[in-house]
Amino acid sequence: MVQTDPSPASTGTLSRRGLMFIMSSPSGAGKTTISRMMLEHDPHICNSVSCTTRPPRPGEVDGKDYHFVTQEQFDRMAEDGDFLEWATVFGHSYATPKAQVKAGLKDGQDYLFDIDWQGTQQLYQKLERDVVRVFLLPPSIEELRRRLTGRGTDSAEVIAGRMERARSEISHWDGYDYVVVNDDITSCFEQVKKILAAERLRRARQTGLIGFVRELMQPGD
Repeated sequence: MVQTDPSPASTGTLSRRGLMFIMSSPSGAGKTTISRMMLEHDPHICNSVSCTTRPPRPGEVDGKDYHFVTQEQFDRMAEDGDFLEWATVFGHSYATPKAQVKAGLKDGQDYLFDIDWQGTQQLYQKLERDVVRVFLLPPSIEELRRRLTGRGTDSAEVIAGRMERARSEISHWDGYDYVVVNDDITSCFEQVKKILAAERLRRARQTGLIGFVRELMQPGD
């Protein structure tokens, strides 16, 4: 007897196009913490590794945390169209490489992006159907200042600059599909997980759905 692969109708699985799950927030509002929790708890989503011109921080690994490049290399890659989006933040350039992400989406891989509203806008303009945009808000501006101060890593001048930038970033909240107030990290994480689960089930992303339904509709023996 000839062995055949199980059909989607018999296994209950469907082919799916991947998505680009974007989380943005002002500094101190929790996007980095939530991003790390997502990567630790969900094996089906991976971090999008950006290119950057800033120097590596202690413990960071080239190719894992970032692709560290010179400004000359970065500019050449931008001119060659190798990036999906790029921006300059605090004097350093950041960008999302195009080839790996587009190939992964086709194979059903989900990508997590921790980027600002400018990068979000660029990605949405280029790959709208693949993008899910989530913006995290602090419960109050006073709490945001407390969190930034509590880090103990920045001077008062730097914190003042981050607070000014935060107000500007918050003004772009309406450019996102979902807005979540991060007043409790556990509750916020649960809400973000629900958003991701729902987006994965969107009919437009179920690339194997047509064949699956046709098989279900075949006349019985």
